Amino acid sequence: MNKLLTLSFILIFSVYSTWAQQPVLKTLSHEAMMSIKRVGVPKISPDGQWLIYSQQSVSYDSESNTSDLWLASSDGTQAPRKITQTKAGEDNYFWHPSERKVFFTAKREGDESAQLYILDLSNGGDAQRVSSFSLGIGSPKISADGNKVLFSAKVFPGVFTDSLNKKYAEEKKKLKYKARVYTGFPIRYFDTWLDEKQSHVFVLDLKTQQIQNVFTGISLIQSKGFQLGSFTWAPDQQSVVFTATIDLHTTAYQNSISKIYQVSIQGGKEKLLVDDQGDYSSIDFSEDGKYAIALGAPLNQTKVYQLSRLYRFTWPEMSNKTELLSSLDRPINQMEVSKDYILASIEDQGFDRLIRISLQDGSYQSVLGGKQGSYNQVSISKRENVFAYQYNSMASPMEVLVHHMDKEVAISNANQALLKNYDVKDPEEFWTQSRGKKVRSFLLRPASFDPTKKYPLLVLMHGGPASSYKDIYGYRWNPHVIAGTEYVIVMTDYTGSVGYGEKFAQDIQFDPFKGPGQEILDAANDAIKRYPFIDGSRQAASGASYGGHLANWLQATTSHFKCLISHAGLVNSEAQWGTSDFVYSRELMNGSAPWIPTKTWKEQNPMRFAANFKTPILLTVGENDFRVPINNTLENWSILQRQKVPSKLIVFPEENHWVLKAENSRFHYQEIRNWLATYLK
Repeated sequence: MNKLLTLSFILIFSVYSTWAQQPVLKTLSHEAMMSIKRVGVPKISPDGQWLIYSQQSVSYDSESNTSDLWLASSDGTQAPRKITQTKAGEDNYFWHPSERKVFFTAKREGDESAQLYILDLSNGGDAQRVSSFSLGIGSPKISADGNKVLFSAKVFPGVFTDSLNKKYAEEKKKLKYKARVYTGFPIRYFDTWLDEKQSHVFVLDLKTQQIQNVFTGISLIQSKGFQLGSFTWAPDQQSVVFTATIDLHTTAYQNSISKIYQVSIQGGKEKLLVDDQGDYSSIDFSEDGKYAIALGAPLNQTKVYQLSRLYRFTWPEMSNKTELLSSLDRPINQMEVSKDYILASIEDQGFDRLIRISLQDGSYQSVLGGKQGSYNQVSISKRENVFAYQYNSMASPMEVLVHHMDKEVAISNANQALLKNYDVKDPEEFWTQSRGKKVRSFLLRPASFDPTKKYPLLVLMHGGPASSYKDIYGYRWNPHVIAGTEYVIVMTDYTGSVGYGEKFAQDIQFDPFKGPGQEILDAANDAIKRYPFIDGSRQAASGASYGGHLANWLQATTSHFKCLISHAGLVNSEAQWGTSDFVYSRELMNGSAPWIPTKTWKEQNPMRFAANFKTPILLTVGENDFRVPINNTLENWSILQRQKVPSKLIVFPEENHWVLKAENSRFHYQEIRNWLATYLK
């Protein structure tokens, strides 16, 4: 008997000791989220032996923010080491095609604008500046022989040299009046008032440091609606191939069209390479120069969304146009082209997947499949089966990895030590039948989850609408920080979301709010039935941008929720049409201009149902937001105050469509959680 008691005591003590030794995981706070290192895009060396990437540390004091380049061996045998240590961060970094040298742009001490620098990794020492160009160096691309660099810069129309542009800018500064004058469209973009400047392509000779504007002789720049798109070296290395539109000024009443052109680096007249009804957004070439690879879409002025298609042309004839990847109805995030294949990241039902596309027949196969999370920003080397990429998930911030001879090698590991102390869970996926279709949702359990407890439900609605809730790490609306230990979160990809086929994204047309709103409600009810730990009597909904629009629609049409949160959301779609930086897409969505009273304009405008507003709501907005301008939030505020609805308004004078400044972000998260706590106790 005594032996039995002794054994029982030992067993209980052993179990208790094991439990006591388990670390107590913390809840991810805003402060912890901000301490996470921001790992940037990897660039692998042509020989596949090395890679570089940026790493940023963010502080509440913006003066203390740092961003540097790191170097690592691709096989993981040598730990990453920092190779720059200046206050100014580095951007647009890339490798010399045949030497162990790294280029990047930076605005260092004494630089008025971003300049090009070179860092010789073989000989050591500090990076050396190789340009002195007052207009700055943008999107640089090196030639195959390593002797020249293409880049873009903004110039005043008809003013082609650096010195003349500088003189023109100085003369404008002397003007005693301040006015913006326009005779065409658009006039604003995101958070910036547009001016008369145009983006041109320049070539920098690295040996002589001479810079030449290659657009001096092209006729396109004479057009009122000229705008440069993408550009790259042609295989002959003596010319530039680029995409551009000449009808941007018509986008108040139609979609603009970008075509593909070629021009010599010595200047001269441009050559139109493809004269069809396609709208091309990017251009690249196979490694051997046999094919031009373009992303584009068939011209369509009637659909609110179009999937970009992948096309192959025979070079230099630009003939035999062939659609690659025709069997896969998914958007491409980013890609790189080799001799025989394209390695691409695609968006697929809430995940970013890697696929390998044959240049010969357009067939594809999955790469690195099966792992939860998302893959993006691939960088391929000339060494077979060696490439770098980014990986992240809702539970794991961005890190750099390398696929090295059939092995996955973790390179950056910048946040592994930090995150092991925090309770950050992977989301769970479920599908709901709604309106005759299936919609996908992610469910996230709170930190310190107890299955015996009942938790309030917070519905998060994504923006777009041509976007989705993906299994990626976020900082603006991080679900772990919002959830804390108190809330279960559901994130639904309503009709209009991408990654589910072109038709699913297009089906939001003429039904911008009612249908998606019903799907969101159906998914929330489905979650309550599936998960017994959700308290269906305590629900809230929150969204930003299009998600904010939907929050205001829910305000207008249901009393289902205890409270709502709307950031940068429209309440009056007619006013949004007239004051946003984009116009025509809103006309396509609603079926006409707003003075033609279509059914959609009349029946799916939240403001028309203001008499129904009663749910307590928090409104937040950036004063410099031109995508959903502040007038919509102010109109919403007036309605709420007129209707005596419990409400709160927060305006961020320094912010645009997003709340990015660290202290503003911390305050925003605090106010969101305080609002939820008030109504979901």
